[in-house]
Amino acid sequence: MTETTREPIAGPEGTVDAAVPWHYGDPHAEQRALVAGEAVVDLSHRGVVQVVGPDRLSWLNDLVSHKVDGLPAGGSALALILDPKGHVEHELHLVDDGATTWITVEPGTAPALAKYLDSMRFMRRVEVRDVTELFAVVWRSVREHDSAHVTWMPPAEFAGVGVTPSGADRGGGADRYVAARPATLVGAEVLVPREELSLYLGAARSLAGSWAYESLRVAAGVPRLGFETDHKTLPHEVGWIGTGVHLAKGCYRGQETVARVHNLGRSPRRLVLLHLDGSVNELPEHGAAVMSGERVVGHVGTVVRHYELGPIATAVIKRNTPIDGALTVALPGEEGACVAASVEDVVIAG
Repeated sequence: MTETTREPIAGPEGTVDAAVPWHYGDPHAEQRALVAGEAVVDLSHRGVVQVVGPDRLSWLNDLVSHKVDGLPAGGSALALILDPKGHVEHELHLVDDGATTWITVEPGTAPALAKYLDSMRFMRRVEVRDVTELFAVVWRSVREHDSAHVTWMPPAEFAGVGVTPSGADRGGGADRYVAARPATLVGAEVLVPREELSLYLGAARSLAGSWAYESLRVAAGVPRLGFETDHKTLPHEVGWIGTGVHLAKGCYRGQETVARVHNLGRSPRRLVLLHLDGSVNELPEHGAAVMSGERVVGHVGTVVRHYELGPIATAVIKRNTPIDGALTVALPGEEGACVAASVEDVVIAG
């Protein structure tokens, strides 16, 4: 057990994760506990949507970016809903239990997702329910199913244990985007009835806050909707081809753009990991400008303090930005203040 207070410290006001514990007294120890597979994280602010009915998987397969019509009972997938121009609108964590498809999404987005899905039912035998008030999400830092609860297993690539079957097209396979992630993110999302959440957390060997979880996510170069994405994000830019997009599954909204970029061109931006100069006390904020000399070449996604790497951040930069020299990142406050950053690839082609 980590030496934490077990008294939750709330996250910064106004942030999307403010509703769950930020840390319990020692964020670095909590990161170590997660890496050791000994901690759980309260992610109960995530939205939860159910889809029931005999047509649920074939119907969802027509709407999302990954192939889900053959999901077995207990099978998981990461899939996206794109707009007509191929930009990412929703990131879905799907798991089917044989009778119901469960979907967890970013905080506050379940109502919009449920409304969209409901509008697409037509004559299909499906029913969509927003059950966020009934079920809570908890992250367990071991990659295994919870025998008592529905469990979403992230793509194997995130944990460094395999490759998600995702087909290929004329432009090749998904391996052209991410050769290897900078680190691993090992764990699974468990869906717990909300009336059992306190008991579930109380029985955990150790608790970790969102600070610790986000630090490991960033170190692994795993994108998160609304953090590494904006209204223009294409799946290619952040490494979701393969993990979240099947290249040979057939039509869905936005598929034409996905195929065109994959087969005929390159996306304009790509996800990288920044190692920030640790000599400064203040860190950049989400959206801070990333510069090469005097030229703005991108923006910061998520900034964290990692227990081993120190201050690091994800960033989305212009694809052709030279990374052999240090970039700089704007700091809040005094105009012109910045911090130096070295670059590590996440997406290699974009």
